[in-house]
Amino acid sequence: MTTFHFSAPLWKYPGADGWHFVSLPAEISDDIGQLTVGVRHGFGSVRVAVTVGSTSWRTSIFPDSKAGTYMLPMKKAVRAAEQLSAGDEVETRLELVDV
Repeated sequence: MTTFHFSAPLWKYPGADGWHFVSLPAEISDDIGQLTVGVRHGFGSVRVAVTVGSTSWRTSIFPDSKAGTYMLPMKKAVRAAEQLSAGDEVETRLELVDV
């Protein structure tokens, strides 16, 4: 599997639902875009395995057309387990699952 390591701030999507995301760096997003031609899923999503701190899970990243990067959703259980809040810097290990 192709693995990436990065650090980026956690941010909350404006709206009532409370979705939180980490935006992948542009260079990593570009690499993922090139590596996943033909294996993307609905809405351009890419399946990934993620580790933040001692928490690991599988999810999908989604393209953010405005920023030109991918967004990693951070579910509430992960934020609680790792004591993360919007604005915190998140050290992330991300593996592409289908590549």
